[in-house]
Formats: sequence, C-alpha cells, structure tokens
Amino acid sequence: MLGEILTVFSPSEQIHTIFARSLSPGIDPPLTVNLILIKVTFGFLFKINLLTILGIFLGIYLYKNI
Repeated sequence: MLGEILTVFSPSEQIHTIFARSLSPGIDPPLTVNLILIKVTFGFLFKINLLTILGIFLGIYLYKNI
C-alpha cells in the first residue's frame, strides 16, 4: 500500500519505476469448478513489490526484538 502511495506522489520518474514494478504470483484467472448443484471458485493473487519485502523483513526484525 505504501508503495502505491509513493508512486503516485513521487516527483522523480526513477523512483516511480522502482516502486511501481511488482511481481504478481498466483492463480489468474481463478479456477472454477461447476458441480451442477454448486459452483466453486478457487484463486489467489499476491502483489509483491520492493516495499512489501522491506516491510516483511522489518516486521520480522521487530517481532524478534520485542
């Protein structure tokens, strides 16, 4: 979320390209199973960018030191 905010308000195009680049692993489009009586849809999608990785490591560091 912070990466999206920084890309909108960043004055430099270089900063914008660094934080706007992301990796989206997951199931896209979602898998749909039609069982006649019920229709089930499975799917997930993660949007990972540089600030997401930094936030995860910061969270782990703070968790271990508190």
